[in-house]
Amino acid sequence: MDRERRLAALFDMDGVVLDTEGQYDNFWREQGRRYHPDKPEFHKMIKGQTMELILKNYFEGNVALQQQISLELDEFESRMDFPYFPGVELFIRTLQKHGVRTALVTSSNNKKMAHVLMAHPEFTELFERVITADKITRSKPDPECYLLAARELQMEVDVCCVFEDSFSGIEAGRRAGMKVIGLTTTNPREKIQDKVDWVLSDFTGCVYDEFIGLMDKKETII
Repeated sequence: MDRERRLAALFDMDGVVLDTEGQYDNFWREQGRRYHPDKPEFHKMIKGQTMELILKNYFEGNVALQQQISLELDEFESRMDFPYFPGVELFIRTLQKHGVRTALVTSSNNKKMAHVLMAHPEFTELFERVITADKITRSKPDPECYLLAARELQMEVDVCCVFEDSFSGIEAGRRAGMKVIGLTTTNPREKIQDKVDWVLSDFTGCVYDEFIGLMDKKETII
């Protein structure tokens, strides 16, 4: 098979493709202030996790409160903006032009994705597969979501590259046995550089040759 046809790029959504983490920080910072005042970094603790896992870990046993927070988040997401990070759309289209398979792997659910697709109908062109929280049973840092994306693309894990910003997402990519590129959109470079194969501040100026160079390296972070 042509080398250019054997690679896959798997993108997290919030904090990687879409510049939305600041909006989520505001929402979860408020939930932390109201319900977990002993955890001032609550909005950081839940990064990359599905809503189901957040509710289980931090609001278990209070069904009414779980339902209230879920409804508040649904309403919040219906009013969100979904701006791209600089250069990401061009980078994805460049990968596709060279035959790289692409998938979106997000901890968001289908309801949230419906809002995103209204803002960005071109997602159906940018990503061959979309893996949401509704397709998996275990949240990041479990690798299930990335392994599922590889299976749906019919690609081996050693030719897949994960683009992530959160610690839980980075760990999920590593545990899946894939190359991992870390974005400094959520955590500073010094916090993630020893956990990933390559660090990017954003996609401005990111070129295909650099991606191929990374994927051609035999060694990876262990």
